[in-house]
Amino acid sequence: MNNKIFAALAFLALPLLPGPAAAREPAVAGKFYPSDPEELARRVDGWLSVPKDARRPAGRVLAVIAPHAGYEFSGRVAGMSYWFLDAGYDTVVVLGTGHYVPVRGAALLASDDYSTPLGKVPTDRTLAAELIKSNPLFKDDPAAHAKEHSIEVQLPFLQRRLRKPFKLLAATLNTDDLATAEAVGRALAAALKGRKALIVISSDFSHYPPKAAAAESDGAMKLAIESLDPALVWTAAHYMLAKNIPGLVTCACGEAAIEAGMTAAKLLGAKSFAPLALSDSSAENSEAGPESVVGYMSGVFTDAGKPADLALSSAERQALLKEARRTLERVFAGEPQPAGLDPDPRLDLPGSVFVTLTEDGKLRGCVGTVEPAMTLMDAVRFAAFSAAFRDRRFGPLGRDELGKVRIEVSVLSPLTPVKAGDIKPGKEGVVVARDGHSGLFLPQVWEELPGKDAFMGELCSQKAGLPRDCWKQKGTELYSFTVDAFRETK
Repeated sequence: MNNKIFAALAFLALPLLPGPAAAREPAVAGKFYPSDPEELARRVDGWLSVPKDARRPAGRVLAVIAPHAGYEFSGRVAGMSYWFLDAGYDTVVVLGTGHYVPVRGAALLASDDYSTPLGKVPTDRTLAAELIKSNPLFKDDPAAHAKEHSIEVQLPFLQRRLRKPFKLLAATLNTDDLATAEAVGRALAAALKGRKALIVISSDFSHYPPKAAAAESDGAMKLAIESLDPALVWTAAHYMLAKNIPGLVTCACGEAAIEAGMTAAKLLGAKSFAPLALSDSSAENSEAGPESVVGYMSGVFTDAGKPADLALSSAERQALLKEARRTLERVFAGEPQPAGLDPDPRLDLPGSVFVTLTEDGKLRGCVGTVEPAMTLMDAVRFAAFSAAFRDRRFGPLGRDELGKVRIEVSVLSPLTPVKAGDIKPGKEGVVVARDGHSGLFLPQVWEELPGKDAFMGELCSQKAGLPRDCWKQKGTELYSFTVDAFRETK
């Protein structure tokens, strides 16, 4: 064979070596952060400097939350998120907010590398390809990254803090569907098993309310995140937003990223969330006024500790009892009910509540919600009003009765499916449901009906309008719950 032909054929048989990867050029350098590399490094290093009195959270950092506004507004808070990182991360997943392009699941930049004035950050193409191949929620979508700042502004902090080269998986999210966000998180966790990976959740918090309302909304979101429960984050954000607080257009612009990142972090071993800073644009920059602010939070998920305890304090119980009575007093005084959030973030989290009114020791009304449908404080207002004026078993509460009734508040735990044989007399409330009918007894009813047959029979017949023995029949759904019950003492 002709030597030249042989050489040509041999050359064609060689595997093609990949050329240099294309770079997604910085979109917001000079706008959100300095475009000059030396100035950028100097400013970022200043925010990454850990004060001597800073307390390091216990455990290894698995994920962080950092804001993504312009550095003149959120740079200080963002830098704190990276204070306690170790150097041994090979892969960093940045879950950003998709501000420009709608995304069903997670939009990846799978082929191109990100770049900043500090240099190129290589994409983890193997991880991206694995996710795209195995899960339809992941798509390669360069358009979703072209103008997006939420990922780009995190990279200089990572470049200066980690020092050691790392690969990047960049994803934007903006779904409003909790199940989708959690599915993205589960897929990420499965793909990251065994890797030395860090998850960065890029999110600002409340947008554009007055400063006081921002502090209330952000405080509730912080507490929801500390619970490590993505569903609580979702419901808290949606129920607070439904209150139509003036100026509040979102409780967290990266809500989907938070829910997905929390889900992944938990599956990878996160046991607690340690908040490091809670601030807003007016506190960080004197040019931003308090009339309309953006909230910022930094914090870390670690593999030590435990989720926040959401048990009500004695002061919170008294506040709820006081508000239940004030709700009734406002009705008779013709005063409007409060429309804002509560300064106590625990009372702004979702809650299901029953309020019971008694007069001379006898039931005078009892109404509530089986599952959370509003903030805890609003649930108490709703239940108190309904127990006084909407319980069909009684006439509306009269003005002359207001001073005679005593109020009890019962805050319900989540419902748990239960079998008839596992119901615990005296300890748990029960919900029965069948053929479109349902009924509920609080645990307090066991005091009047201590026997299981009597308790369940009355629940079926009196509350659900079903045969007394329906609780024993196949196809009947039973749920148990506990309550934190407290009452007025005088």
